[in-house]
Amino acid sequence: MDPEQLKKDIQRIVGKWKGRKGTLIMVLHEIEKHYGYVPREVSLEISREMDIPLARIYEVLTFYHYFKLTPPGRHTISVCLGTACYLKGAPALINEIHNILGIAPGETSPDGHFNLTVVRCLGCCGLAPVIKIDEKVFGQVKVADIIDILSSYSREETG
Repeated sequence: MDPEQLKKDIQRIVGKWKGRKGTLIMVLHEIEKHYGYVPREVSLEISREMDIPLARIYEVLTFYHYFKLTPPGRHTISVCLGTACYLKGAPALINEIHNILGIAPGETSPDGHFNLTVVRCLGCCGLAPVIKIDEKVFGQVKVADIIDILSSYSREETG
């Protein structure tokens, strides 16, 4: 990241909230939206701009599950663990994704292609178990389907 551009971005975002109490979380949400995660160098700059200890910023970042401290993958895999999906085998789908990609929920694959998240409900209970990759929903997924689904996204990257 270009340090000058980073500083300008942070000043612009912090400037929207300057002078108001309790705005750190709003600033962090904007940072997350802008970068896709909250880089360490951005946290340092926020600390300077808002005169907030870096430890306080990390308290907020690590308390709320929403914030990411590492860059997300190009594709987000969301596995539904709502009741219907759970009962119809979603935990086995997570296990298979782990076996193939070597990542657990909340992690990004080493190649940067995928990050894995667990959600409580995707609202597709009749299609259980369900996974969603980016905005595409896959229903009635079986463990054997996972390799083909993931491969189709890997082929898009190389093809």
